[in-house]
Amino acid sequence: MSKKIRVGIIFGGKSAEHEVSLQSAKNVIEAIDKEKYEPVLIGVDKKGKWLLADSSKFLLNSGNPKLIKLNNETSQSVALVPQSDGRIANLDTHESDKSIDVVFPILHGPFGEDGTMQGLLKLANIPFVGADVLGSAVGMDKDVMKRLLREAGIPIAKFLVYKSDETIDFNIVAKKLSLPLFVKPANLGSSVGISKAKNKNEFSRAVKLAFQYDAKIIIEENIKAREIECAVLGNDKPIASVPGEVIPKNDFYSYKSKYLDENGAVLEIPAKLSENTIKNIQKLAVKTFKVLCCEGMGRVDFFLKSNGQILVNEINTIPGFTSISMYPKLWEASGISYAALIDRLIQLALEKYKKEQILKTSL
Repeated sequence: MSKKIRVGIIFGGKSAEHEVSLQSAKNVIEAIDKEKYEPVLIGVDKKGKWLLADSSKFLLNSGNPKLIKLNNETSQSVALVPQSDGRIANLDTHESDKSIDVVFPILHGPFGEDGTMQGLLKLANIPFVGADVLGSAVGMDKDVMKRLLREAGIPIAKFLVYKSDETIDFNIVAKKLSLPLFVKPANLGSSVGISKAKNKNEFSRAVKLAFQYDAKIIIEENIKAREIECAVLGNDKPIASVPGEVIPKNDFYSYKSKYLDENGAVLEIPAKLSENTIKNIQKLAVKTFKVLCCEGMGRVDFFLKSNGQILVNEINTIPGFTSISMYPKLWEASGISYAALIDRLIQLALEKYKKEQILKTSL
């Protein structure tokens, strides 16, 4: 019997999306093919500390998304040893008897999805699932992402960007974008810190909230449209899933609707769309994936207006893998099961790494 591939599943993280990551990790760990892969669980707490987790009890309150948390009591403090074939050092005993062959990062938001973790893994010379440093960084920063999409001729909504040291004139913003509008942290996902503002008071509160999560915020026009999502899978030749539709039951698809309330939105998979619209969305999803230098996986979110116009909202380079997340559900509807999807992502990571090892690093 061939040796199992040891997959380092890194989850949690120093991010407002910490709890979402825990939920995603739980599902990936349950679904991964244990005959082929040996999962090595590495939880990152909210202070950034790495913990080698006990596979039987690495989470507390795992069945409650509101109370779920990392079980620090049963975990060992560890660090990744650079250029060591994936060895993990125990910081208490200074031993390094654990090693990993490939990493599946399930870290949403800053310090995980923004290129920082990817840079660390590149320096450690370990293959990993998902986008590289550049694609991750671009995918996280909504400002840079939208400017690159606009440059590539991909249709997007109107937006403005402000930094924390700049004065924001509500009247100017309202004139350029109209009301209502959305205010978001530029570098965060999962709808954390996002508000819909209909007047000056709501706008002021929204700006204050967004700046609590990032030093740069993005303000976008409100688009009256259907919310369509499409999953992308692959490296050099990515493919797109069937599109799905998010039908929020509240004012917009909030953090609560995505991760805490199973009844917060209706997910219609596949979306009820014409064949031509499906093809256009899939084509645009793949183009967006390539323009933003992504690899492995990505979920592209769209607005579909009543006149048929398709606008790209954003890409998520480490989409959610929770029980109610669109990315795995879209692939399941496209004929790829949850376990097969995880297998495909790991194999894509190993293929990418193998190609990179051929490249010259000296003259």
